[in-house]
Amino acid sequence: MDGSNGLVTGEDGAARCAWHGNLPDYQRYHDEEWGRPVVDDTRLFEKLCLEGFQSGLSWLTILRKRENFRAAFDGFDFRKLAEADEAEAIERHLQDPGIVRHRGKIASVYNNARRAVDLARERGSLASFFWSFEPGPDQRPAVIDIAAVRAMPKTETSARISKELKKRGWSFVGPTTVYAFMQAMGMVNDHIEGCICRVEVEQARSRLLRPR
Repeated sequence: MDGSNGLVTGEDGAARCAWHGNLPDYQRYHDEEWGRPVVDDTRLFEKLCLEGFQSGLSWLTILRKRENFRAAFDGFDFRKLAEADEAEAIERHLQDPGIVRHRGKIASVYNNARRAVDLARERGSLASFFWSFEPGPDQRPAVIDIAAVRAMPKTETSARISKELKKRGWSFVGPTTVYAFMQAMGMVNDHIEGCICRVEVEQARSRLLRPR
């Protein structure tokens, strides 16, 4: 498989979504993380923040800086970040070559941390908020192939989540960013039909106890 159908064959002979390009770290992310359901609030906040940083860049760039981001932003503990001296922190981050030094995106982490504290208090957890938007089968393509995935840089659901977050004061949470977050956190399974991870991810999703 040469990737024209969205799949590529790895050195182990298995077919996978082609976007990781058989790069070892990227393939590991594809195999072990992407699309697998997440209900931990800290990890959800991290994923949404990193998708915001990814805007205009490649995800591989963000992935390879992820440990630096975690070190810089207190492991994305939004409760700690909400209490930080934002002005001092922003200036410090702007001197850190290990992360993406974009003032607006950095400031957004602190803004969104405060908004996340409010949202968790309102809904019990971030997980209960986000998973409440999970689209039903009737809102998803019948077959997840490369054409279906390319047609979904954003969806009605991601637009709804984006609107709700923006109404609450969140930033860098446009519909396209939110859809990438939905894919990464496992709210949807966009592993292409034929990818070895698709069935595994669907099984993990079927076993998941959705937060209420």
